[in-house]
Formats: sequence, structure tokens, C-alpha cells
Amino acid sequence: MSTVIEDYVKVVYSHTEWQSEPITPSALAARLGLAASSVTEMVKKLAAAGLATHVPYGAISLTEDGQALALRMLRRHRLIETWLVESFGYGWDEVHEEAEVLEHAISDRLLEAIAEQLGHPLRDPHGDPIPSADGVVVRPPAVQLSLAEDGQSGSVVRISDRDPMLLRYLAAENVCLDSEIEVLGRKPFGGALAVRVDGNVHDLGAEAASAIWISAG
Repeated sequence: MSTVIEDYVKVVYSHTEWQSEPITPSALAARLGLAASSVTEMVKKLAAAGLATHVPYGAISLTEDGQALALRMLRRHRLIETWLVESFGYGWDEVHEEAEVLEHAISDRLLEAIAEQLGHPLRDPHGDPIPSADGVVVRPPAVQLSLAEDGQSGSVVRISDRDPMLLRYLAAENVCLDSEIEVLGRKPFGGALAVRVDGNVHDLGAEAASAIWISAG
């Protein structure tokens, strides 16, 4: 049960990490690939444990204790992803499932040894911030590429890791963290978003543009 609780609070926190729309039980069920009834029961248990607050059919919010647990699990998950890429040659599209397993298994001592070996990185291979051991998160100001204005430019600071196939596609197109990107304009009738990435022009569909965040401000 503790493993399930850790997964739930991590997903609830990460849902609003880069955008403000709260997560509902139905959205949580979709993210976890579970039946809505199962998620509803689990959310009640989270609330009873003092980790979340929830009203029927309404948004789910984490309490201070729930957020602390979520940050602890995100630190584990993202450090492990970084470790797999930096030390074992995994691709950024291969690490999520491995980290999902390992994050519950390794000791705190090993985790901190990994952090030390990596030089205490501030972000994982996808640009998501790695919380510090005391729960501090440094997240750069950013805007989702799909919401950026024509002519806006910046560097890529985050690419969602939810779809490994999309990560492979973007890597093949040389769209990666720290790439310089400029929004050229949208094709008519809901068409692709034309962008210039490190000097090369790309047409990105809605799914790809929604998965990329660029620096703002």
C-alpha cells in the first residue's frame, strides 16, 4: 500500500508542476490507467491519512505532508533517471519505467551516493527539476510552446516524458534540452506550428508543441 500511496501523491503533484489546472479523480484515473472507482477509494484513503484533501467530484489537493512525500519520491525518480542516462547510457525515452521500479527499492544512503556521484544535478534528462534533499525545488520560468506567441523565442527547458515515441521523434529532429527555439507562426486551419530550432525550421504538430516548454521572461 505504501508504494501505491507514493505513486498517487507523485502523480497528483506532477500534474500541476508545470500548469495550474488542478487534477480531478477522473484525470488521475486516466493518468494512472485505473478505473475511476478504484481511484476514488484510494483518494479517500489519502485524505484519511492526512496526505490529501478532496470533495466529491472536485479537485484533489495535497496537504503539506502529502507534498513532502511527493517531493521525496520525485527526487528519487528523477535522480534515478539521470543516473541511468549519465552512468549507464540509457536513452531519455527508456528511463521512466526503470525509475518507476527502482524509486521504491533503493535506500536513502544509495540515493544520496548517486546524487553525490552526479554532482547534485538540478534537473533530470527531460528538464524536470530535481528537488533537493530538504524539498526545495528550483523551476525556471517557462511557457508551453503551444501557448507561445508568434515571434517568441527562448531555449527549451523541459520536454514531457509521458510518450517515449514522441521523445524519440524529437531526438531524431534534434529538438532537445537547451535548444534555441523561435516561434515562426501557425499554419492555417489548425495546422502545425512552424518553429526554428538551432537554425533549422520544423513543423510541429499539436501533441509535440504541447510537450515542450521554453524559457520565459
